[in-house]
Amino acid sequence: MQVKAILFDMFDTLALIDNNHEFYNHAINRMHKHIITNQGINNITLETFRTAYINTRKELYTIADKNLEEPHFNQRIQKTLKNLGYDIDIKNSIITGATKEFCQEFTDHVKIDENTKPILQKLYNKYKLGIISNFAIPEGVYNLLKTNSIEKLFSIVIVSGEVNKRKPSPEIFQIALKKIGVTAKEAVFVGDTADADIAGAHATGMKAIYIKRRFEQTLEKFTPDIVIEKLTELPIAINNINKELD
Repeated sequence: MQVKAILFDMFDTLALIDNNHEFYNHAINRMHKHIITNQGINNITLETFRTAYINTRKELYTIADKNLEEPHFNQRIQKTLKNLGYDIDIKNSIITGATKEFCQEFTDHVKIDENTKPILQKLYNKYKLGIISNFAIPEGVYNLLKTNSIEKLFSIVIVSGEVNKRKPSPEIFQIALKKIGVTAKEAVFVGDTADADIAGAHATGMKAIYIKRRFEQTLEKFTPDIVIEKLTELPIAINNINKELD
């Protein structure tokens, strides 16, 4: 049996987030600015909004974490505003616009790894390629792929905010495997997070390659099949796995 598909994590694997996630405060500021420009809710101060948003996020994920769910970011904004006394439909442009502002600030701080496109192109003719990403704004992942002209290299893109399941839940991996048309034994997952990427892939029966972007103590607990330092090492790593499967 040989590897037929390679599935990738997105952020800090194929795309790098700049400056240790410093985008977050700027993103909250942009959401607040968008929201208060709408008639009737312009009396919410930035600090009031920030506190409500952080508390709402914590509240949502206290519930979601129990089943490894990923509610779409729009739900986060809707609930934040509801907690502030504004009951607004989730499809309203006040909410969807705030989500777009957050996402734009985030993507302004993201860049595709310089080795991503060349390695994907090298692997494209040999394997089916896919993405399994934890992100509450699926549109952001799709836009990044399109902006960097790599969207056509992937047979599937599965984003947690779209399927309401996130890594390390076996369900999101199983959705991806079914959609790409291979078994777990025929797929390899590449990611940078031990407890989500490595543990999740192994729980599904997949081989897992860890790309070392930072020190992770949990790596001792969730041991990958192979560790690489750069994406350029990936073809050799896949070949080594293929040798083991022969």
